Amino acid sequence: MKPTLTRERAFWDAGMSRIAGVDEVGVAPTCGAVVAAAVIMPPNGRRIPGIRDSKTLSALQRERLVPVIRRRAVAIGVGAASVREIDQLNIYHATHLAMRRAIARIGDRDHVLVDGLRITGFEAEVGPYTAIVDGDALCYSISCASIVAKVVRDRMMMKLAARYPGYGWERNAGYATREHRMAILERGLTPFHRRSFHALDVLLGGEQQTFDLEIEIDPEELELEELSALAG
Repeated sequence: MKPTLTRERAFWDAGMSRIAGVDEVGVAPTCGAVVAAAVIMPPNGRRIPGIRDSKTLSALQRERLVPVIRRRAVAIGVGAASVREIDQLNIYHATHLAMRRAIARIGDRDHVLVDGLRITGFEAEVGPYTAIVDGDALCYSISCASIVAKVVRDRMMMKLAARYPGYGWERNAGYATREHRMAILERGLTPFHRRSFHALDVLLGGEQQTFDLEIEIDPEELELEELSALAG
């Protein structure tokens, strides 16, 4: 399925040019930040060949598309909610926080197109918006946002994998693969694991294990530092 510009074109025809597509990645993994991207594409611009839902693309395809999206886009904003915020707020609210941060970084916009269902109180934070179920597959600007968000988060997890080897984050991006689960049982939890996730509690038999390693900087600061560098 190829995403279309049908939703964006309706707003462009009404005289609104800054239409932002928004998507997030990293809701299901048991570790790492949740990352969102907001992308404004130029009205009636040429479509980028190969753009579609990031989940249907290979890592190489996504990496090749991101520089093209950056060149073509009017504006791109990336936001994240850290592991600490996920544990404090829950993943639902932390995801929306990441979205709001991404939207804030694109500046002025006329309308926002968001992947998913309506979000309580979201309009008061970001202005007029439309929620589109399966938007990452149906809506072109949301597809662009999904690719940017996925590449940024995967790069973050690869950098964290170098800091905490053995969990396979460079391959599993923090999802609960067998390799990742076995590493947790053998090594314990890192500061980047989402300790509020029930799946981790079940895996460890109700015991929240700690990772016996000195932390040079605060985990949240590291995540946001990496995000800033990767977002450019």
